[in-house]
Amino acid sequence: MSKPTETIRLTTAQAIIRYLAAQYIEIDGIKTRVCGGGFGIFGHGNVTCLGEALFDHKEELPLYRGQNEQSMGFAAAAYSKYHLRQRFMFCTASAGPGTANLLTSAALAHANRLPMLLLCGDTFLTRLPDPVLQQLEHFGNPTLGVNDAFKSVSRYWDRITHPAQILQSLPAAMATMLDPADCGPAFVGLPQDVQGWAYDYPISFFAEKTHRIRRQSPDSAEVQDAALVLKSAKRPVIIAGGGVQYAKAVKEMTAFAEKHQIPVIETIAGRANLLADHPLNIGPVGVTGSNSANTIAEQADVILSVGCRLQDFTTGSWTAFALDAQIISLNAARHDAGKHQSLPIVGDAKLGLLDLDSALGEFEPPTEWTKSAQSERKKWDAYVADNVAHGNRPNSYAQAIGVVNALCDPRDRIVAAAGGLPAEVTANWRTLGLGTVDVEFGFSCMGYEIAGGWGARIAQAEGEPEQDTIVFCGDGSYLLLNSDVYSSVLTGKKMILLVLDNGGFAVINKLQNNTGNESFNNLFADTPTVPNAFGVDFEAHARSMGANAETVSNPAELGDAFKRAKSADKTSVIVMQVDPYEGWTTEGHTWWEVGTPHITDNPKVKAAHEDWESSRPKQRKGV
Repeated sequence: MSKPTETIRLTTAQAIIRYLAAQYIEIDGIKTRVCGGGFGIFGHGNVTCLGEALFDHKEELPLYRGQNEQSMGFAAAAYSKYHLRQRFMFCTASAGPGTANLLTSAALAHANRLPMLLLCGDTFLTRLPDPVLQQLEHFGNPTLGVNDAFKSVSRYWDRITHPAQILQSLPAAMATMLDPADCGPAFVGLPQDVQGWAYDYPISFFAEKTHRIRRQSPDSAEVQDAALVLKSAKRPVIIAGGGVQYAKAVKEMTAFAEKHQIPVIETIAGRANLLADHPLNIGPVGVTGSNSANTIAEQADVILSVGCRLQDFTTGSWTAFALDAQIISLNAARHDAGKHQSLPIVGDAKLGLLDLDSALGEFEPPTEWTKSAQSERKKWDAYVADNVAHGNRPNSYAQAIGVVNALCDPRDRIVAAAGGLPAEVTANWRTLGLGTVDVEFGFSCMGYEIAGGWGARIAQAEGEPEQDTIVFCGDGSYLLLNSDVYSSVLTGKKMILLVLDNGGFAVINKLQNNTGNESFNNLFADTPTVPNAFGVDFEAHARSMGANAETVSNPAELGDAFKRAKSADKTSVIVMQVDPYEGWTTEGHTWWEVGTPHITDNPKVKAAHEDWESSRPKQRKGV
């Protein structure tokens, strides 16, 4: 007779946390917990049962108290990005609005393909106390609630209706979060009664398990097909995306480019794949790119895309490349590898590059092509040097970026997100250290900046050499979500935050003007419902949350303040006003498709529409 299964009686919540605490991952030969802990705000939907379980594991799974559920999710996403998707954090929120606040951050993680586990309260499964506090009642469907909204922004979604379900649900969620192709947020809804229900779980379910990230070898036929196309290329180029870093393939990508002398251009997510002074680094490509990268992208006959999802800011809404250029996409995700009639290589970037290198032999394009690309990069470097210089000109984002770039340590991590700063950082930042730039533009999400800096700083503190997290933030994003300045001070996770104040949403005002429209509702000065606009005292606000803070009037003063912030032992906030109209990076932009009015009585809007549409013939038609 078979031996009876040894069991342990636990609540659903206790079993979930015990399982998480037993999950490990091997990274570069070192075993560590795959879940670094969590971010949590308790409410009636999660404090009594899940809170009780977390208390018993607070050493193994440290819980960071958030100030806002949305920012908790942003911090978790930044944590995962820092760890190259090999580790994740969970977020827990109560039933109702606390959980709903996580929707935006789940969407950010989904768009950026980042793992995050969401453990959220739900209404009672029995329905005996219905309608309960914060429940949304759908008269014709009592099973429908707030948590169902996460189905569109989760890679894995489940609602636990019986304690035994987690025996299948948790391993499935873990497999999704650690899969290179399907990676993204996993949502687990926890009805308040089910959290506390007990079950006899097999003890083997809680045994230590060590995970490894799968490396899928590409199909040899796909590699050979791609190699044949590349061998015929006269003007090949590599687009290096964020997937290069996630696959830990930077070394292989660099060696591949060097051996075959193929110029490399970077996406926003792929910034810091190469150092700024690498001779084959031709710059960032696309709408927020560089003249150098966009020039060779337009001239290229074969484009090898590695680890890219080819979104519109990379492709210039598919006008950045010649209409007859052949794209080869090496990507772990089949969905990304086949975009726009690409020749796909579905597989791991590191293994794919090694296989493609072997298939190419000693192939090199004509020397003139690589030299031409390098010449374009020298021109761009000269433009950037002038663009970031300060003197008798208005304060600008670019100048602030140049000051920090000149003074920071190569290991420092740069964080930026929505507004004008992603474009300005992407175009003007000269990479000093590999993998040190986090410009969140997968979802272009205001509010990520400060929370993302906090999450990255938590990740950096886990056995890494001491380094600073430097956050570039506009006044709009600061006003939207600033509470993690307080979080960073409370937890001792130092950041350096630059608040660059241009009086509103200046980059959208610029788009508004560029499409022929009058300034309206973006800058405070142009908002009719604001009769008496005044500047926010960001310095005083940051000080009230415990941070060091000072206001500077120009880039020279910014440099001195930055040095003080570097030597400080806690979070520092430096505020500088920048001009909302002058000082933008005006070079390096491809066309970008935006919806403009086809019919209007405004002649400026009509002229702008016609000018915008004049570039449409360059747009590639694909799937």
